[in-house]
This record gives sequence, C-alpha cells and structure tokens, in this order.
Amino acid sequence: MRLRTCSMLVLSGLILLVPMSSSANADPASPSPANDSVGSSIITIGDSVMLGARWVLKKDGIAVVDALKNRQASAGSALLKRRGSSLPMNVVVHLGTNGTFTADDCRAMIDAAGSTRRVFFLTVAVPRRWEAKNNAVIRDCVAAHPGRAFVIDWNATVAQHPKWVYSDGTHLRPAGAKGYSRMIEQAVAAAS
Repeated sequence: MRLRTCSMLVLSGLILLVPMSSSANADPASPSPANDSVGSSIITIGDSVMLGARWVLKKDGIAVVDALKNRQASAGSALLKRRGSSLPMNVVVHLGTNGTFTADDCRAMIDAAGSTRRVFFLTVAVPRRWEAKNNAVIRDCVAAHPGRAFVIDWNATVAQHPKWVYSDGTHLRPAGAKGYSRMIEQAVAAAS
C-alpha cells in the first residue's frame, strides 16, 4: 500500500511538472541533457580538444560537433562558409591549439558566420609558445566585434580546474569534457 501511494505521488508530481516545463522557459544557465533548446541552436567547430568533449556535447543536445585532430585556425572560415545558411544562431569555435590563430582568421570566421549569428571563441589552454598570443588575438578580435563575437575563457577555466585536462595540459579528461560542455552552454545562454 505504501509503495502504491509513493508511486501515485511521484506519478502525480511528474504529471504536474510536464505541462509546466513545456509551457515555461527552462533556465538555460542550468544545462542538462534534456535542455535541447540551447544545444540545438549551437554548432561547434574545433580541434582535438573539442573532439574529446564530442560525446558530452552531443549528449547535451548540440547536434553538430565538427571537431578534428590537428585542425588549424585557418580552416575555420571555410568550414563555416561551406555550411552557409544552414548555420544555427550560435557558432562556437575552439581553434588555435595546434598553431597560430591570426586576427585575419578570426575576422574571416565572424564574416563567414554572417551578420545575424553570434560567434563564441574559446581561448586555448596549450603549453606552447603560441598560447598567450593566440588568446590575445581572440580577445582583441572579440572586442572589435561587440554583440557579434564573444570570448569563452577556457584558458582561465583550465587554470582553475587543472585536473580537467591530462598531463599534457591540453586534452580533456572525462570531468573536463563535462565542464567544457557546461561552460559552452552557459556562455551561449548568457548571451541570449
């Protein structure tokens, strides 16, 4: 009897929650696997760091995770141009881990995304000589395109959570992949 009563209460609670959650806006700053409204409006373009989070990004509702090992920043604009008008509202780019990220690369990606889309650039966390320069280029480029481009400071996040990456200081452990996906969703939701 007690089990049936608990089941009825749980079932009643679920029935009450379903209409409320379908008619009310979910809190986009609290991403969850069921939060498809934020994820479905995002495309991600990246390198092996993003590739390490692909499974979580997909699970969190991001339909397109275009990540490839050793990808260079110079490839970004062509990838975006190829998708053309099929690009969603939010374009997330994490390139620059494997080499130089130039101001021209950054501007070309913003232009390729189009004037109606927002482009989010993750800073890089890679213990290489180009890390600081690439991050400065990303920040300067974003500052030159207010309202269209945004910084997601992955470098600062890795500094706060060093156990999120392997000993190479770059690639994601499972906890890092989860934090990476959560950070992207929160940044996109905050800009909405």
